[in-house]
Amino acid sequence: MPQAIDEIAWKSAHHWDIRVYFEDTDAGGIVFYANYLKFMERARTEWLRSLGVEQQAIASELGVGFVVSDLDIKYRQPARLDDLLTVQTLITQAGRASLNFAQRVLRAQTVLAHGNIRVGCVDLKALRPVALPNVVRMQITTNPIQTREKDAGC
Repeated sequence: MPQAIDEIAWKSAHHWDIRVYFEDTDAGGIVFYANYLKFMERARTEWLRSLGVEQQAIASELGVGFVVSDLDIKYRQPARLDDLLTVQTLITQAGRASLNFAQRVLRAQTVLAHGNIRVGCVDLKALRPVALPNVVRMQITTNPIQTREKDAGC
């Protein structure tokens, strides 16, 4: 079950807006369930970008990337064609080689979906876990959306 986060914490979350297009919906005009995961992925990417961290640069220069290793999502209400949505992102835990996020998708003040996502840092050639790059760790430790850092590696 997605982790409970209080409303005060969500106010400090990274916010990213996205409009629902026809390609995001099923034949009934409702957002297809898997597209919420795409919206959340884009929001995490845009959060990193807002910190000055470009995933393509990390991949080409350091040979590392991020993979989703675990997720838990709950759907509450449907989004529809042309809705303007906001994806909120919080870090709930930072490990040696992983980040845990709480994310939710809202239409105005209504939560449509929420979930917890664990993202691991991997060596792109070996596809084995590696420590988060220092540039990423430095940015997230000074970013106000982080709520807790973990000592042991994940």
